[in-house]
Amino acid sequence: MMVDKNLSYFKRVAEVFVSFLLLGFTSFGGPAAHLGYFNQTFIKRKQWASETQYAQWVALSQIVPGPGSSQVGFALGYHRAGLLGAVAAFIAFTLPSFVVMVLLARFGNHWQGNVFFDGSVHALKLLAVVVVADACISMWRSFCQSKMMAGLALFSAAFIILSPSGFASLTVLLIAVFFGMLARPSIVPTASESLPKVRFAWCFFIIAVVGFVVSFFLDSGLSGLFANFYRAGALVFGGGHVVLPMLSAFVLTPESYVDPTLAVIGESNLLLGYAAAQAVPGPMFTMASFLGASVTPKSDNIWLWAGVATLAVFLSGLLLMLSAQAAWQRLSHYVLFRSAVASLNAAVVGILLAALYYPIGTSSLLGWMDVAITGFGLAWLIYRRPSIFSLIIVFIIVGLIRSL
Repeated sequence: MMVDKNLSYFKRVAEVFVSFLLLGFTSFGGPAAHLGYFNQTFIKRKQWASETQYAQWVALSQIVPGPGSSQVGFALGYHRAGLLGAVAAFIAFTLPSFVVMVLLARFGNHWQGNVFFDGSVHALKLLAVVVVADACISMWRSFCQSKMMAGLALFSAAFIILSPSGFASLTVLLIAVFFGMLARPSIVPTASESLPKVRFAWCFFIIAVVGFVVSFFLDSGLSGLFANFYRAGALVFGGGHVVLPMLSAFVLTPESYVDPTLAVIGESNLLLGYAAAQAVPGPMFTMASFLGASVTPKSDNIWLWAGVATLAVFLSGLLLMLSAQAAWQRLSHYVLFRSAVASLNAAVVGILLAALYYPIGTSSLLGWMDVAITGFGLAWLIYRRPSIFSLIIVFIIVGLIRSL
């Protein structure tokens, strides 16, 4: 990690907050796109960590239950500025979509259907294709230099695309682990490239487990909301696309987790929140913000309920990410484990390739003009390396022009 020694600790925390806040406003496209934005911003431009470390965080986020891209952001924040940096990264990246989702639950969707708004959002989805494609190219060059690793990456991508299971990514990573341990590639990451040490890792793990156990004894009101959203976050593998239907099941049967005096969300309003979670920038887990606000009793504070629901669905995954990172760091001293990591890195490339195809590509590339704009953007990014902000401005302008 490149750390500017002239920056004090609190200045690094502030730097983390500002960097992630900008991405929180602009990171459209879902979890895989977020990983592309993180790679572009923090690995290539700011150089906070190496490609190898980043790939290991991505692999961990696929193994550990919880919000995948937010877990990677949390780990990046911790790597840059310790626990306060991790918290700053989480709050900053989550805040914009949290506010939008709560306002949407409170006032309804007054801007959906506006041609200029829809045009801008679609243009930013095209930008997500560009950013993820660039991340795939960069990580392919780093981790798929041999035919064996390239084949593993392509197999991983094909397996995920063709598999209907929500556990496809986890299955691919497990296959990669066994493959790596058996194949023993000659070039593996060195121990110095492993993840940084996490202090008090066992405390984070114990808190996560205790919270999960206690959640079964909380069944009414605000505590019941926290309990069920906490369990949802702790049991979800595969990120935001998987947690949405799980959370929806809770609020459509409110008697199963809260008392019947609470507001009940209708299916039409639920679909609005479901669509918005996939359209707004930032983590898709903020669907919990919308649902928490939607079931708030009339006499209570909507922001409090939304905040509790949001914290609950993220908390276990973030705690488990830090504890898992500590275990990963200890294991990285063993050559056999580093052999497995080399295969995991290739599998991560495959996971991103699969996400580039579905859902990012299939939901964004709707015609030849979209393909042309995306190709131009990718060429510009590869050969000129503009800032993310410049890319965002140009793509929004293109989207507005196409809306005329």
